[in-house]
Amino acid sequence: MAFLIGGANTLDDAYTIDNSVRFNDNDSSFLRRTFSAGSRTTFTISFWLKRGNILTSDMNLFDAYKDDNNRVFVYFVNDDLRIFGKSAATTYIDVLTDRKFKDPSAWYHFVIAFDTTQGTEGNRIKVYVNGVQETSFSTYDVLENYATFFNDNTRTHTVGTRDDSGGEEGFYDGYMSEVHYIDGAQKAASDFGKTDNNGVWIPIKYSGSYGTNGYYLEFQQTGTGTASTSTIGADTSGNTNHLTSTNLAATDVTVDTPTNNFATMNPLIVPSEDDEPTYSEGNCRVVTADAGSFGGLSTIGVSSGKWYAEFKYITASADVRAAVAVARDLNQFCTSDTSLGEDANSISYRAVDGGSYNNNSVSSYGSTWAANDIIGVALDLDNLKLYFSKNNTWQNSGDPESGSTGTGALTASLSAGEFHFIGCGDHTGSYSETIEANYGNPPFSISSGNADANGYGNFEYAPPSGYYALCTKNLAEYG
Repeated sequence: MAFLIGGANTLDDAYTIDNSVRFNDNDSSFLRRTFSAGSRTTFTISFWLKRGNILTSDMNLFDAYKDDNNRVFVYFVNDDLRIFGKSAATTYIDVLTDRKFKDPSAWYHFVIAFDTTQGTEGNRIKVYVNGVQETSFSTYDVLENYATFFNDNTRTHTVGTRDDSGGEEGFYDGYMSEVHYIDGAQKAASDFGKTDNNGVWIPIKYSGSYGTNGYYLEFQQTGTGTASTSTIGADTSGNTNHLTSTNLAATDVTVDTPTNNFATMNPLIVPSEDDEPTYSEGNCRVVTADAGSFGGLSTIGVSSGKWYAEFKYITASADVRAAVAVARDLNQFCTSDTSLGEDANSISYRAVDGGSYNNNSVSSYGSTWAANDIIGVALDLDNLKLYFSKNNTWQNSGDPESGSTGTGALTASLSAGEFHFIGCGDHTGSYSETIEANYGNPPFSISSGNADANGYGNFEYAPPSGYYALCTKNLAEYG
């Protein structure tokens, strides 16, 4: 059985999305293209996304820009989705959803379909979320026949930010996948997705036309910079409307997608204000607070099966740790002042850095860690055993494949039937550590590349035989 702290996504073998791109707002990353003339009144944007940082500042998704007083853009303002447009400093589009979008563990599908020529105002911009058309808005104003700056000749179009006279601003943070831009048609959500037998909205293959300026971003390539067929912004619609990337790297192309949702660390799980860490790289990189030691827990929890993850310690003090937490009272943990695993009433943990820990009881275990070491965690909930490796050497003579040894006395305290989360942090509040978590979609460069036995994930070292990446396709089979 599996538990996602936030929303979940199921799988359907009829159609598979292989890649996404990870935008990191700290990197000021985005895609850009200047188009020829197309329809300025009628067009559709369809895309899937999974949010990273949930910030109070604006996070922009799509923008068409002439100057600061002449523009149209789609963005998150706090947890709401907003579509805003103005010409000659006068606002002609202002659409703001009532619905909140703040779940960093789930993939959302958005369709934003424009046709400002419609006589009924509510039909001029249709917003669909996971197949359902939004009908409740805080604000909904769209001028009839308004000619937006989308598809305006020579205007700059961006994905992941918006242009401004002072430079780009309001960078998006999170994942984006399966981006369709349709010039000249107002499409419905059913053109891009369907409801499966479990009542879950899933993607389907789009079979329509893209129009003059239309494009399709599958993020199959890892090249960067100037737009071409081999770069991240390659258009695979057949139109060759490739987008140029800025501040995106090959490692920003991931296998975390709407049809195979991978675990990340969850920024909503914070035990106290003093313990609050800083997340980035799609919630796969964390910097712990000087005043606290909490790092992060996986968005996916499991109560059965065998699971593998890696943590790269960019910095390493005397007290860093990888951990497995047990959700005995996650509610209490979220509101307490305790750090990862230090309150037996909320969670327990086992971790290593030349020592092992069990609710603050320390014993000798394994080798000490240094900066850039990669710590592997193999969690066997079928036999209630736990293993740690350092740079592919299993510690304390552990052997997760044969199961001959676990973590000694600590093995007995693994809890049958309870949900376990794989996380990281440091042991005291005296240090600030930088740690990168790899649940199969690494934020760091992999030297060789290894998947699990099902072919899912990308790890520095090969997962032990029978152990799997924390992703929804594996959970459906082994969770």
